[in-house]
This record gives sequence, C-alpha cells and structure tokens, in this order.
Amino acid sequence: MPSPASRVAALVSPRAFALIVLLIAACVLGVAPILVRLTETGPAAAGFWRFVFALPLLTLLASREPGGIAAPSKWALLAGLFFALDLSFWHYGIVMTSVANATVLCNLTPVVVTLFGWVVLKERPARIFLLALALAMAGAFAMAAGADGGQGTNPPLGDVFSLSVAVWYSGYFLAVKAARATAGAMRVTFWATLLGAPLLLIVALALGEDIIPAGPAGWAACAAMGIMHVFGQGGVAWALGRLPASITAVTILIQPVVAGLLGWWIFGETLTPIQALGGALVLGAVVLAQRSQIRKTDQIPETETGASA
Repeated sequence: MPSPASRVAALVSPRAFALIVLLIAACVLGVAPILVRLTETGPAAAGFWRFVFALPLLTLLASREPGGIAAPSKWALLAGLFFALDLSFWHYGIVMTSVANATVLCNLTPVVVTLFGWVVLKERPARIFLLALALAMAGAFAMAAGADGGQGTNPPLGDVFSLSVAVWYSGYFLAVKAARATAGAMRVTFWATLLGAPLLLIVALALGEDIIPAGPAGWAACAAMGIMHVFGQGGVAWALGRLPASITAVTILIQPVVAGLLGWWIFGETLTPIQALGGALVLGAVVLAQRSQIRKTDQIPETETGASA
C-alpha cells in the first residue's frame, strides 16, 4: 500500500512536491529556538546533544540510500564545519535575545548568498537587489535597537551573534548544495552532523558550559532536537537537490514566523512596534533580493536546476 507521501507525490509535480517537503521541513526547524531554551544545558552543548541524538537515525537513513554512507566529500565536511559555527553563534543568540530576533536576523542568509554570487562569482545583481540590501540593513538595525530590554540576557550582543549566523548558514547552505550533486540528502546530513558534534562539544567545554541536562525535561528537549534535526535539515538538504538555491532560501523564511508564534505562546515574548517593523523590513528585503534570481531560474529547464536525488 503506498504511503501518504507517495500518494501526494503522485498527485503533484516533482517541483511542487519538493516545495511541500521544504515547507514542512522549515516549519519543523522553527521549533529549534524553543527547544534550545528547554535543554537545561549551555547553548553550544545543546547543539552537541542535537547532533548526538540525530546520529543513530541519520545512520539508519543514510545506509538505506544508494551507495550507503560511503566516504564524505569535501563539501559535506565543509558543511559540518559551517554548521557547527552556525549553531554555536545562533544558540548563544537565542539565549541572549528574543526568539523572534534570533530567528529573523539569521535568516538574512538569502541576501548573503546573493552577495557571495556578486563578489566571488561575478554575478552582478539587478538594481532591485541593492534596494533590498539597504532595506535589510535598516530592518536589522531596527530589530536590534527596538528590543524592550526584557528579551534575553543581553539583547544587543544576541542580535550581533544572530546576525553573524547569516554568514555561517550561508556557507552551510552553499556547501550542502554542492555536496548534493554527488550524494543523497541523508548521507550529506550524516557527515555534516558527525563532524559538527565534536566541534560543538569542544566549544561547550572551552566556554565552561553545563554539558549535562539537569533533569528528564532537559533530556527530552535534547532528544526532540535530534529528531527535529533529522527531518528538518534532512528535508532542506533533500530539497536542495531538486530546487534552485534561491527558491529554497526564500521558502525557509517560514522559520521565523513559526519561531515567533511559539515564542509568544510559550515564553510570552512580545514584539515592540519598532521590532515588528524591522522584522517586516528584513523579511520583505530578503524576498525582494531573491525576486530577480527566481525569475531567472524559472527560465532554465528543470533538468538544469535539479541535482541528483
């Protein structure tokens, strides 16, 4: 009997199905900031446990892909390094500032990816990108300046850390995209996770963090983060093999929406009017920056935009 996923895949186009998977994965990843605060460990230690609890399931899933786990490519290993930096800075940002700020600021990733293409790959963006970049910077400043002082232990520093995550996550994003050209999603996610786990443990020990959760609730949050990592990051990696990077980058912006709603519901966090305006500017600017890229991609035949499964 076909699974629900296979039935949905039979009813829609491959591109639409990939978008559905990506949207679900992004919603799953939106839970991450909430779980970090519930782990009862240090920020980097929370990332370490996220990877540790994810590895058994990733090992099983990766071994079932064609070719099994096999040896990692240099891109998969580079993805692990960038992801360890990403989680280290982001988890500290989550503790120091609001859930909404930490999630929105780190999602400047699409702008950074486009800027990378301009400076390194010599792909000059349209004028609309320059407008988007100015709006994004204005929005980021508004979010940092508009905090009410009661959202985390050090909102200004947390905002800076969260903003830096856009650079690390962009590196991870581009490395996974490159790795997916020759490997399955779960193999890439497995190797990135395996490399990232000891790096995060080293960071946690060097900063004197609490490594072991204080009780059952903390352990439950760590285990939940592992499951979230497999299906969230695994889903994003899978989509990156089938969709253009620009479309993927825009779609994952559902994360701050989910995180903000959960932060309001669970922690009673509120957005000041200036923060709300800043967040709207940031998200609008990111979408605007990708508009010309999406238009350009849509003109490319489907066989040129997707990588191997």
